[in-house]
Amino acid sequence: MNLGQTVTSNDGTTIAFETSGSGPPIILVASALSDRSDAKKLAALLALHFTVINYDRRGRGASGDTAPYSVEREVEDIAALVQAAGDTAFLFGSSSGAALALEAAARGVAVQKLALFEPPFVVDASDPRPPADFASHVDELIAADRRAEAVTYFMTKGIGMPAAFVWLMRLMPPMWSNLKAMAPTIAYDVAVMGDKQQGNPLRGDLWDSVTVPTLVMNGSKSPPHLRRAATGLVEVLPNARYRTVAGVNHGAVVTAPKKLEPTLREFFRT
Repeated sequence: MNLGQTVTSNDGTTIAFETSGSGPPIILVASALSDRSDAKKLAALLALHFTVINYDRRGRGASGDTAPYSVEREVEDIAALVQAAGDTAFLFGSSSGAALALEAAARGVAVQKLALFEPPFVVDASDPRPPADFASHVDELIAADRRAEAVTYFMTKGIGMPAAFVWLMRLMPPMWSNLKAMAPTIAYDVAVMGDKQQGNPLRGDLWDSVTVPTLVMNGSKSPPHLRRAATGLVEVLPNARYRTVAGVNHGAVVTAPKKLEPTLREFFRT
């Protein structure tokens, strides 16, 4: 494993990453309130077959940050990593990281294959979705440096986590401190998701350019609305297939990497 590596993104921001393994390169794109530590176990499994690039998205871990934020800047971060990997790579993203990976492919980053686990689009008006003022309230909490409140609000109102679970997380100081440190980046993931959590069918014209082989996955233990999001995305992408991963839920990258890895390995090796 090669630790402590960096690339410089187009706007001068330093992006930290580590590499492990050998073979075709895979870049792991983290979800909201996650850094590369969340994917360490999955990276180790994939590194038996691939060169794995596990990075801290901007504003997290050892990576830098530059205001003002835009989704385009995060796409440029991925492009810089792809260039460092040899000018082409596979991408795997989970949750909002899946939406960001898809956006990178749509904006012309040299992606060879794309694997997406449960991008949290909301494609049916009956499905749970964030409040109408979700983005503005997140911005208010972050501007006031009310980080604990921002994390709690995102987890309960943004992703529907029971308040009792969040309360338990607050009793684990190292974890809670790390989440609070990343709180400002909640707004980044809100921007990545844009208007695609309002209960409307996905528009295929947004991703007409994504012609690379794409695997869209969801977990068998995840809520039905995430399955609808995954199948809805497959319907509008030019070259996509769908797969349910047995025995996992939305947190599979952290909680069940051994169950997720075989599906990724099969897709990237064929």
